[in-house]
Amino acid sequence: MRLRLVFALENKGAWVPFHHQNLLFQFIREQLEASEAHYAQFQFYSFSGLKGQTKISRQGLHFFSSKVTLVLSSPHQPYLDYLLAQVFAKPEVRIGTLQLKPIASEMEQEPEWHDSTKYVCISPIVLINPAQDSYYAKKFISPEDDVFSDLLYESTMARMEQSGRFSSQEIASFYKFQVVPDRIYLKKIQESEKKFARIYTFQEGKRKMEARGYTLPFTLYALPEVQRFVFECGLGAYTHRGFGLIDVANADPVKRTLPYPLRQNDTDG
Repeated sequence: MRLRLVFALENKGAWVPFHHQNLLFQFIREQLEASEAHYAQFQFYSFSGLKGQTKISRQGLHFFSSKVTLVLSSPHQPYLDYLLAQVFAKPEVRIGTLQLKPIASEMEQEPEWHDSTKYVCISPIVLINPAQDSYYAKKFISPEDDVFSDLLYESTMARMEQSGRFSSQEIASFYKFQVVPDRIYLKKIQESEKKFARIYTFQEGKRKMEARGYTLPFTLYALPEVQRFVFECGLGAYTHRGFGLIDVANADPVKRTLPYPLRQNDTDG
């Protein structure tokens, strides 16, 4: 399930860092504090960066649109309902220097799933948790290398098993999994000397963590159940921190949105 949380921007020209997933992660965790055990450790979700009309400066992204949107994604509807209820209980929220007023929520209609789907990255994909392997977490791995796809397969199967939504027999049947990058895109990026992979830094408790994130179009060959899982939960590591959110290529999510009414009875967690 994928929701779009729409805010009114109260102070046009305000800014956030280019990569502001850390700020959004902190914002989301603050909304979940009252849930106690319900969602304190919940990790089967992901989210986008803030979307709107922006201009770039040395500080970061300055927003000038009247509305700013945040995409939230999870297979667990009660979690999304609870999070929305907490946000809408506040007259105003602050993210970076942005003063935002929650005004609407929308649901994206789910795509039809097939054995192969082309995706684009809404947020960077991290291949592996740096707490598990700090070397591979930072090392550049070519998306054309089998290791790239293998690491994503391993993390996806582990997360699908941890979710409790699939039996061991189902997990075993998901062996078909291959990430194939868009080679035309990679060639253009290399020729223009631009980057599609960079190191991101964030705090994990008191520890400073670093991981390489990749932003590129690719095709995933996998069963529909796997396609749906990575679409809803994100692909790779640290999806609960806003990494690995993907969307179907050549699709306009705005055209497939429906109003999503707030569930007032979920404010108690």
